[in-house]
Amino acid sequence: MKVVKKKQDNGHIRLDVTASTSDVTDALNKACEVFCRQMGIHPQEGKTPQQIVSEQLGIRDLDSAVANSAIEMLVAPALNKHNIIPAFTPVPQAGDMIKRGKTFQFMLDVVPKPTYELSDYSPVKFNAQPFESDEEAIDQQIGELASNYKTYVKTDPHPIAKGDACKLKMEVTKDGEVVPGLTTEGRTYQTGLDLMPVGFDENIIGMNVGDTRTFTFEGPGLDEDMNEIMETYEATITVLEVQKEIVPVIDDEWIQKNMPMYKDLAAMREDFGKKINKERQAYYEDYKRNLAAGALAQRFEGSIPDEIYEGAMREQQKNLRQQVAASGQTWEEFCEKNGGEQQVNMTTMVSMRQSLVQGYCLDAYYRHYNLSYTEQDLDDACFQVNPRNPRGARKQMEQNGLGFALREAAERLRACKHLVEHAEISYGQPTIVA
Repeated sequence: MKVVKKKQDNGHIRLDVTASTSDVTDALNKACEVFCRQMGIHPQEGKTPQQIVSEQLGIRDLDSAVANSAIEMLVAPALNKHNIIPAFTPVPQAGDMIKRGKTFQFMLDVVPKPTYELSDYSPVKFNAQPFESDEEAIDQQIGELASNYKTYVKTDPHPIAKGDACKLKMEVTKDGEVVPGLTTEGRTYQTGLDLMPVGFDENIIGMNVGDTRTFTFEGPGLDEDMNEIMETYEATITVLEVQKEIVPVIDDEWIQKNMPMYKDLAAMREDFGKKINKERQAYYEDYKRNLAAGALAQRFEGSIPDEIYEGAMREQQKNLRQQVAASGQTWEEFCEKNGGEQQVNMTTMVSMRQSLVQGYCLDAYYRHYNLSYTEQDLDDACFQVNPRNPRGARKQMEQNGLGFALREAAERLRACKHLVEHAEISYGQPTIVA
């Protein structure tokens, strides 16, 4: 990609971009993939997205349908070429259509992100809720542990009902051959848990101790080409006993007998708490950073140009509509649930302004203290994007030319961390003092 940068008299930056044929191909491929995901269309071996979409949706020219999306995907790499951080994502301007096998030229009118100074860079003050261990989650994990150690004992015989546990003698064959994994002299089985196909449970329910029944049921299997098929099994089942479930009580005595690596139940709870609270602690630190950024934002002075408000608002509304569409709602349904379109736009505007102000304040704070972000800051910024796979989020952002946005996020996160480290924090009701 070739990007020529020109400074304009109005303070804007003009980028004249020439995307190579490989850039064009990559952008169109990514746009096609995104379209398929949004439409719930799954890949098929030996077929291109274009072929699948044509067959399922009747769209003959998928490239034309995703052309605008493909062009938008070229914007970030163009900005990244000169490490330009825009006040909002610029709209590409092009005279021709984007086509495979051809270079593509477009222009970007970029409004650079403005810089501001704060009147006060002293430590902020705020109140926060104290961090508390999630005792309920610890109890749940201990309950799951107890369930894993449950046993079954004989109980009074009665006709087997859905949900009952029983001990069965089983002989299962397929095509006259014994199926080893389903043949046993005695195994505990509980109905109603979908452990076996429905046809199996239907024949077990109603049997009593001592009953023997032979029946067939349908179960999944694989053909020679490894395609899943349904196969017929024949079973001869004898009910040996009806059983009841015994879940152990997890106490000091049980710990000493079964999990001697812990001194007692309190030690195990503490260990479980550390593991459970590790991720919660990350969210708690983010909560404190948000409070700190809110306190710093009260020191903002100056005005944000209208063109930045309008551009950022367009971008915010576009992102919101995409999120709404991804949730399966229509825009009209979303607005109705949230007080009408006027209220949604007002809420979006307030949120957007708050985000802009906090961001500019953090930028100023970062410059004032001459801070430097770390690799950990980059990873932590990606954790905010995708907590389940932050490294994957980082890789994707870098591959999509969003390195400038990632660096901005890391700088602001470093500023937030510095704010919290030097803040005067009291713990109680969360209020901002500034």
